[in-house]
Amino acid sequence: MEHWTVNRAGKSIVLIGMMGAGKSSVGRSLQRRTQFALLDTDEIVASKFGLSIPEIFSKYGEQVFREAETQALREMAPDKQTIVVTGGGIVLCEGNLDFLKRLGVVVWLDSKEETLFERVARSGNRPLLQRGNPREVFAQILQARLPLYAKVANIRVDTSVLTDEEIAVAILSRLGKLGRNWRPGSPIPATAR
Repeated sequence: MEHWTVNRAGKSIVLIGMMGAGKSSVGRSLQRRTQFALLDTDEIVASKFGLSIPEIFSKYGEQVFREAETQALREMAPDKQTIVVTGGGIVLCEGNLDFLKRLGVVVWLDSKEETLFERVARSGNRPLLQRGNPREVFAQILQARLPLYAKVANIRVDTSVLTDEEIAVAILSRLGKLGRNWRPGSPIPATAR
């Protein structure tokens, strides 16, 4: 397997997107290819509480989870190169948007609504979908978050039909196309769509 290197102090690859987009599995694929450390805000919060995400939602509520998620994000060092996997709702806190951008290149993993819902429905452990009609709730959550993902993302990748490895390669390829002279081993350009 070819390993990619990305040399730019303080610039990580930050994955955002709706639940079901594949952020965790793509993050692991990127970590293998870049050898960056991998940080997952959901895992950090779960570890802090000693509970699963559904248990945190059940016991403490969404607001406490969101506060802990924001705290986990802010404790990440912007000067350390990492693959950062975020929870789907991290964009709901306005202050997080600027911090996500400061961490590095923000990659929005997107997919068709139906595909996202099918993936989420298979897992069956999404606390936000445990009320009302899950399909309608999912659609409402997605519609509220779409403009926030679009606002903060430098790159958008459709995950509908690609494998995790193909998505990781596509992301690294897109990073290469952001700058005229960028290639693996070169600095990540700070901004571009």
